Amino acid sequence: MESLSNVVGINRRSVFNLEEARALLPIVFRLTKSYSERVQALIHKLDQASLSTSSEGQDSILADALEAEAGRLIQEWQAKIQKLGGVPKGLWLADFDSGDGYYCWKYPERNIEYWHAYRDGYSKRVRLSSVEFRASIEVQDHQRGAGTHSQLDGRL
Repeated sequence: MESLSNVVGINRRSVFNLEEARALLPIVFRLTKSYSERVQALIHKLDQASLSTSSEGQDSILADALEAEAGRLIQEWQAKIQKLGGVPKGLWLADFDSGDGYYCWKYPERNIEYWHAYRDGYSKRVRLSSVEFRASIEVQDHQRGAGTHSQLDGRL
C-alpha cells in the first residue's frame, strides 16, 4: 500500500484512473465515516431536543445551533473531499473524474464499483464490471479514435 503522502500527491490531479481512485478510497471512507457519525449524533440530539419538555424558545435556539453545526460539518467534509481531488455530489456521495465520466462512490460502499457519464448522475451509474459500461467506453473511445482495449484495460 502506498503511503498517504504518495496517494495525496497522486490525487491532487483532477483526473483519476481507477487504481488511483481506489487507492484514495480508504482515506475518503474513514473521513466520510467520521463526519457521517458526527452529523448523525447531531441529528439524534435534535430529535431528543424536539421530544423534551423545555420551552419552545430554548428548543428553537438549540435546534438552530444543531442544524448549523450539522451544515458546517457537511461543508467541511465537502471541502476535504475536494482537496483530495474528489467531487462531492451529495450527502456522503463523491465522484472521481475518469476523463470521460465519473467513478462514483457513496458511503458506506467499501469499494469504487460504479461509473457514470458526465451528463448523468447517481441514478444512472453502471457497475464497472457490467457489459453496458464496457460497451459505453468502447463507443466513446471509438468516437475519439482511440484504441478501445488500451483505454478500457487501464480502467479495469
